[in-house]
Amino acid sequence: MWIDVITLFPELVDGIGRYGMVRRAIAGGQLELTARQLRDFAVDDRGSVDDRSYGGGPGMVLRPEPLREALAQSKSQYGEPGKLVYLSPQGDRLTDDLARELAQQPGLRLLCGRYEGVDQRVIDAEVDLELSVGDVVLSGGELPAMLLVEAIARLLPGVLGDASSEREDSFAEGLLDHPHYTRPEQDAWGAPPAVLLSGDHRAIARWRMKQSLGRTWLRRPDLLDKVELTDKQRALLAEYIDELPDTGDGDNTAG
Repeated sequence: MWIDVITLFPELVDGIGRYGMVRRAIAGGQLELTARQLRDFAVDDRGSVDDRSYGGGPGMVLRPEPLREALAQSKSQYGEPGKLVYLSPQGDRLTDDLARELAQQPGLRLLCGRYEGVDQRVIDAEVDLELSVGDVVLSGGELPAMLLVEAIARLLPGVLGDASSEREDSFAEGLLDHPHYTRPEQDAWGAPPAVLLSGDHRAIARWRMKQSLGRTWLRRPDLLDKVELTDKQRALLAEYIDELPDTGDGDNTAG
């Protein structure tokens, strides 16, 4: 897969390619990551790529001409198809399901906005998907783009050393992940749950599922509305809730 990022700060995007799963994906040939400097397509010798917003107001808007030229160069290098994703607070929310869908594409072009964003004509003519990483305002789209690259890279075949890790991560089954413990067995902050040291794999799997369900119920109850729980899972969740410390108000139901 290839990912071509159009940005004013390619050095930020290049940085993620030197670490972790993204570095492994690039080294293994599963991913080709390009950071394309938008100022290479500036409209004048001063490197201008933005201008004031029609209608007035603060901030600057990225002009269409540099973006058109950058996209043309990208299409010349990688061809079609290749969805253009604009990282934008107005976009759809990034989810694990969406990352998995995008990881199936042969390639993606990521457009990083800056200032007040990009000229709407670019969005209308070229953008396939506007994508948001949360209800927060950032200075530009580089960090969201890097987050998306990381989310996709680890899903590419052969990137994770243990394929089961991807299946057991948070959101992989629509639920949050269970707690994890490692050595030492005895520590100043306590010991891991005894079941994890028992060697009983069936009991361990049961504990992990119960914790996953309980964490989701406590922290992200909205996710449970999207998951069809089995009778066994419902029983485990009820067991988890019954085992919660009494808060004194007599109410351990989801809020």
